[in-house]
Amino acid sequence: MDALLPLGPAPRPTTDDDLAARLGDTLVTLAAGRAQGLDAAKIVPVLDGADLASLDVDLTGVAVGLPTGQQAAVEHWRPTVAAREDATLRTLRIDAHPLTAVDLPVDVTAELAGVRFAWVSTDDGQVGAELVEPTTDAPVTGSARVAVSRAGLAGTVQGMLAVALQSNGIQLTSFDLDVTQSGPRGAALKASAGIRKGMFLSATITATASAAVDDTMVLTVGDVQLSSGNPLVGAMLGAFRGKIEAAAGQRIDLAASLPPGVHLTDVTLDVGDDVVIAARLG
Repeated sequence: MDALLPLGPAPRPTTDDDLAARLGDTLVTLAAGRAQGLDAAKIVPVLDGADLASLDVDLTGVAVGLPTGQQAAVEHWRPTVAAREDATLRTLRIDAHPLTAVDLPVDVTAELAGVRFAWVSTDDGQVGAELVEPTTDAPVTGSARVAVSRAGLAGTVQGMLAVALQSNGIQLTSFDLDVTQSGPRGAALKASAGIRKGMFLSATITATASAAVDDTMVLTVGDVQLSSGNPLVGAMLGAFRGKIEAAAGQRIDLAASLPPGVHLTDVTLDVGDDVVIAARLG
């Protein structure tokens, strides 16, 4: 039932403008203060009877922050459904050039085809849309591309790490993050952080990791290491180094984690001035 989107009083919208307005209100409500700028998002639906020929959503300028614990909890809509009308969203396109996640600009392009849903009417005079899980006989196809600046990514990680350390009385004095490509679907990461606590304790901590996706869409985590040249800090890291380094060698079947009807056929990674991840469903 969490796949139900409330769309206001019955009857269901039958004009593009009405549906666009209702979808905009729903996005703002569901965000519950976690995103800014949604009221300016461009939503362009094209109805074709019960079906949607297309739905274009442009989230350029939207800013999403980390949960603070102060936002009101989102209450899922769980009505008593009185009637359903099956429909298909033939083409869904989502763009953001860019949106901002925390303080990182993220460029997003995604397109899906064959998204099934149902218009629902409730016993209290409301309407909504219920997403229908794809199946082998009715799959969803499409593609997605997400790009971030490599320098921006390093800056965002540095800022988040500084805040986390500061809450424990530790000062972040330096930070460097290097991401390099290893094959068409692989990357290696090396991070170095200088820290200081009080007058006498300072150290540099180095973390390295690698990961790659093979032709069968299985993600394998390579080397994961955490170390420090400071013996005292190195001993402190030992308390959780084992858990972190245990991730090495883990294999995650990305295709198997998706529901029937959603088939991941390819993933690519390009590391340059931007880090670009693209995926294709077929």
